[in-house]
Amino acid sequence: MDSMYLILVVVLFILAFSDLIVGVSNDAVNFLNSAIGSKAAPLYVIMILASLGILVGATFSSGMMEVARKGIFFPEQFYFSEIMIIFLAVMIADVILLDTFNTFGMPTSTTVSIVFELLGAAVAVSMIKIAASGGGIADYINLATAVKIISGILLSIVVAFTVGTVIQYITRLIFSFNYTRPLKYYGALWGAFAITAITYFILIKGAKGSSLISAEQMDWIKNNTMLIIGISFVSWAVILQIVLWTTKINILRLIVLVGTFALAMAFAGNDLVNFIGVPLAGFSSFKAIAAEPGASPDTFLMTALNGKVQSETYLLIIAGLVMAVTLWVSKKARSVTETEINLSRQGAGDERFGASVFSKNLVRGSLSMFSTVDKFIPNFVKNFVDKRFAKVDRTTLPDESSKSSFDLIRASVNLTVASILISFATSLKLPLSTTYVTFMVAMGTSFGDGAWGRESAVYRISGVMSVIGGWFLTAFAAFTAAFTFAYLIHLGGTFAIAALIIVAIIFVIRTHAIHKKRSTAKEEDEQDDFEADKVIDSSEVLEKSLKNIRRTIEKISMTYHDVIVGLSFEDRKALKKTNKEVQELNKKAKKLKSKIPVAISNLPEDSLETGHYYVQVLDYLREMAHCVSFISENVYEHVDNNHNGISKVQSDELKKLVVGVQELLQEVMTMIKKQDYSGFDTLIDHQQELLKQVGQLNRTQLKRIKKGESNTKNSLLYIGILSETKNLLLHTVNLLKAERDFSINASL
Repeated sequence: MDSMYLILVVVLFILAFSDLIVGVSNDAVNFLNSAIGSKAAPLYVIMILASLGILVGATFSSGMMEVARKGIFFPEQFYFSEIMIIFLAVMIADVILLDTFNTFGMPTSTTVSIVFELLGAAVAVSMIKIAASGGGIADYINLATAVKIISGILLSIVVAFTVGTVIQYITRLIFSFNYTRPLKYYGALWGAFAITAITYFILIKGAKGSSLISAEQMDWIKNNTMLIIGISFVSWAVILQIVLWTTKINILRLIVLVGTFALAMAFAGNDLVNFIGVPLAGFSSFKAIAAEPGASPDTFLMTALNGKVQSETYLLIIAGLVMAVTLWVSKKARSVTETEINLSRQGAGDERFGASVFSKNLVRGSLSMFSTVDKFIPNFVKNFVDKRFAKVDRTTLPDESSKSSFDLIRASVNLTVASILISFATSLKLPLSTTYVTFMVAMGTSFGDGAWGRESAVYRISGVMSVIGGWFLTAFAAFTAAFTFAYLIHLGGTFAIAALIIVAIIFVIRTHAIHKKRSTAKEEDEQDDFEADKVIDSSEVLEKSLKNIRRTIEKISMTYHDVIVGLSFEDRKALKKTNKEVQELNKKAKKLKSKIPVAISNLPEDSLETGHYYVQVLDYLREMAHCVSFISENVYEHVDNNHNGISKVQSDELKKLVVGVQELLQEVMTMIKKQDYSGFDTLIDHQQELLKQVGQLNRTQLKRIKKGESNTKNSLLYIGILSETKNLLLHTVNLLKAERDFSINASL
């Protein structure tokens, strides 16, 4: 047999290594979000438990191995050479697809991606075979499995959200947000129920197919399920009640940490085996043909893949080690986790997603419906519910932190409900995605917990719909990419494989650079943000304010210059880039202003006057950003519409004006940096000179219009630039005045 196929098997395992990295980066959200979001323990403790869960789970073999071999297509209908085309196309597509989702912090399903990639590649090869020898697609593809998986996706989304909402609502009615007292009475029962559900989840979802548990032991577990559940519940109820009576241990933390371990274990045993299932199937195929001396890759049917094969434990352990290491070092894993935590957090704040027409109408309709229903609810019921859902200062609760996105009650519900749903579906042999279940449970519990208030509902709904849309996009993109790659490999052979691998490498490098750039920008913003839970004094507000203002003014100066230069040369590409930078500048100024309530609410009582000046500073900064934004948008639109450019005289006039404006802005930044305002009067004189210059340029342009030397579009653009430049100069000096007063009061 051609040694090339041995090389291709090696390539499959190299791709599997890469796929494991991008896979854990995506699916880490499944088992980390509850513990991290509730701050159930220090991050290193959470990561250690998750890593141990992954390593234990990695010794398990899962049904996805069988999906890779025979779940989507009938292997006995394909030759060895065709099977290798399918597997290579799948792995290349999977690396590219998952890395893309990770880069933009969007959780998706690794199960769905691998299934639809197998389907796409198999369909491509099947169509080639049908074109050559006839037959139908049903002869090669297991259509029933594909339909079953798609229905499982739709069902799991609805069920997980609904059950999460209902259970969280009931749990909150029982415990309320001030759960200290109810926990003493019902905590042991709740803890026993939760840990029993998680234990059942470990046994049913995790132990199934373990290389460490025999078939007889697994049969005993199945036959004695109710006995195991009963003993577990009673035992845990007694143990936890004793813990509550004799220690100060918060049993909610115990539930969350046990649940984190369980989900991490199941993840490694089930989901991440997706990434080694295909290479192991390829390796099994190679061993099957190697055992038949003289067999031709183009005529050897892969009937051997129909058999059940136990995966080698050492390969699974190696995969587990790769997963565990990736969990600690992957920044993309944190990005995906942040997306889910942001959408489910209890408090208001910066929303990652914008409002959509759908979310606005849905919220508006829901408010109208609730208003109607509210009229029929007795007052005593409404009063009871209001008391149970009354917010409290979480720092007054045992082991709670106001820094957490949600409390330990919700975190325990997340893990318990997800464990029950996944276990139940597994026991019924229903296909589902653990990503979909855990995400939608988290969204359901946040909704049931009242986290989607009027301040945030439209943004949260838009975010959830974006993620769900991404899931369906995953299926389509996975099928299309694998189909295309399989066809290209069929046409180009070894050259196509090499080209696709190079494309995948370049793609991963590019997305890594994009993610690094996004992460760096985010880290810079976070360094300048005010922490919502930290009381800060005037000097700290001043320090962060000065840094933010200097950085923003510097960007305003640069973009103002770039816009005028781009207009002079009619450089559409440069203006488009600058316009995007201006949009980011506007977002930054808006974000700074949105942080005002956080900064002011945490200032000491004697610093409120300082806060007044701080508000003024950010108001003027926002207006300055608006001025540059109006100039940039109008200039870009003018050039983009191919209107006549400005004349050389107008260009020279504006360039001279830009120099003066930049000098003024530089003087302002220097004063703010040194906190020396002794040259304020001189700066006012400079401003007045520039305003006179703007006025003179305006009169000159009006004379051109009178003489017919300038057309309408040109004149409107030029006068608009002068008008916004004038506003920029006025707001700049007003900002400096407010900053001066702010600095004086902050230093008192």
